[in-house]
Amino acid sequence: MGGMKVLVIGSGGREHAISWTLSKSPSVTEILCVPGNGGTSLEDKCRNVDPSSNPNTQRMSFEDACVAIALDEKCDMAVVGPEEPLANGIADLLWNAGIPVVGPKSQGAALEASKDLAKKFMEKHGVACGASKTFTSEVEARNYVQKQGAPVVVKADGLAAGKGVVVAARESEAIDAIHRFMNQKSLGQAGTKLVLEEYLQGTEISILAAVSVTPQLAREGKATIVPFVTARDHKRLLDGARGPNTGGMGAIAPVPDVTPEQLEAFDKTILQPTLKGMIAEGMDYRGFIFFGIMLTPQGPKLLEYNVRLGDPETQAVLPLMDFDFAEMCRAIAEGTLQDFNFQWKQGFVCAPVAVSGGYPESYKKGMKISLPNKTAEGSKIFIAGATINRRNLLPNQTAKDLITNGGRVLAASAYGSTFQEAWDAAYSMMKQVHFDGIFYRQDIGLPGAAESGNL
Repeated sequence: MGGMKVLVIGSGGREHAISWTLSKSPSVTEILCVPGNGGTSLEDKCRNVDPSSNPNTQRMSFEDACVAIALDEKCDMAVVGPEEPLANGIADLLWNAGIPVVGPKSQGAALEASKDLAKKFMEKHGVACGASKTFTSEVEARNYVQKQGAPVVVKADGLAAGKGVVVAARESEAIDAIHRFMNQKSLGQAGTKLVLEEYLQGTEISILAAVSVTPQLAREGKATIVPFVTARDHKRLLDGARGPNTGGMGAIAPVPDVTPEQLEAFDKTILQPTLKGMIAEGMDYRGFIFFGIMLTPQGPKLLEYNVRLGDPETQAVLPLMDFDFAEMCRAIAEGTLQDFNFQWKQGFVCAPVAVSGGYPESYKKGMKISLPNKTAEGSKIFIAGATINRRNLLPNQTAKDLITNGGRVLAASAYGSTFQEAWDAAYSMMKQVHFDGIFYRQDIGLPGAAESGNL
C-alpha cells in the first residue's frame, strides 16, 4: 500500500529528524508537521500546519486541533513527538477518530507524566532501579533528607520540561530544591509531589525502543518491544559535563563503551520486566519508549521512562536506521512489529547541538542563521529552535532565511564508519554554521564528556 499521508506532531529537532526520515520512505507521499519548524518547512514532502493561524482550529485545544487536521487532511497515520500531548490523551483521541497513531494512549503516557507512578510501576514489576520514596509534604521530605543525608536526587512528579530533577550533592541543595518545588511552586503543579531517589554512581546512556503492546496482542503472544542502538545525551552546558543542565547539548550513537554483558543485563532486568508490566497492566502502548539508564557497578539501573523518542538522541539514532522508518511506524500501529526486520548501519553518528547565547537562562531570538551551502554525504543539519524569516518578503517570494526562535537552535548530525570520522564530520559541519551568539560544546562523545551520577 503506497501513498501514505502522515501527521507529525511537534516542533523540535526530534520532529525534524522524524519528518526527514519519513520523507525517505517510498510509501510516504506527504508529511504534515503540526506545527513544525523552519527546518520541516524546507524539507522534501513536508508541509507545516499551524493550528493557531486557522480560524477553524485556533480556539480548540492543541490535541483537538491535531485530530481535526488529521481528519480534514485525510491522514493515514500520526506520529507524536513530544510528551505533553501524549499525557493529554492525544493518542486516545486519534484512535477514537479512526487515525492510527504511533504514541501510547494516556495510561501508558503516565509512565513519563508521573515520576511517582513510574517508580511504583518499576517496583511492582521488578524493573532494576534506584530506591526511592514519594512525598506530598515539604516537612516530611525535608526530614527524610536530614535523616538520609546527601547525595540525593530530587524529582518533581509531573512534567517539567527537563527542569524537574536536581542532583543534590549536599543536604542544603536538596532542601532548597524541595522548598522551590513544593512551597514556591517554581514548576507549578508538577512539583507539588516529589520523588526522592537514591543517588546512583556510574555513566548514563539512553536506549530508545519501538513498542507494540495491546491486550489483544498480549493474548496472541505478539506484544513486542524492540530496542534500538544505544545512545548518549550530554545534558550539561559546558565541556567536561560542567555547568547547568539543559535539554541536551548533543548526542552520539551507538555508545562505544557499552559492553554486550551490560546490554544483556539491560534486557533481562529492565526491558523484559517493562514489557511484562505493560502486559500485566493491560496497556495499549503502540509507540516509542525511552529508557534513561545508569550503568552502575551493580549493573544497569533505570532512572526514568520517557514515552517518546529522546531529543537530541533521535538526531543521532535515526540516521543509523537501515530500514524503512515509515514501515516500522506502520508495524507498530498495526501490531506486526514482531515480524519487522530491523537492520542497522555499521558505524557511528555524532550530533552536537548549537544553542543561543545565554541558554538555558534568557537568550535573544531572531538572529539570522547561516548554514553550509553543501553538506557531506551522511551529514544533516536538524533544525530545532528556528523559523523562517517572513519579514520584508515581496509578494510570491518564498523565504529561505532561517532565524533563531529558541534556546536549542539546531543539531549537526554526521555519520562515520568510525566514531572519530563521525566526530570530525559533525564538527567540521558545525564550524560552517553561524548566528549571533552561537554556542556549542566541543567534546560531545569524547572521554570525560559523559555525565556520571543520575542527572
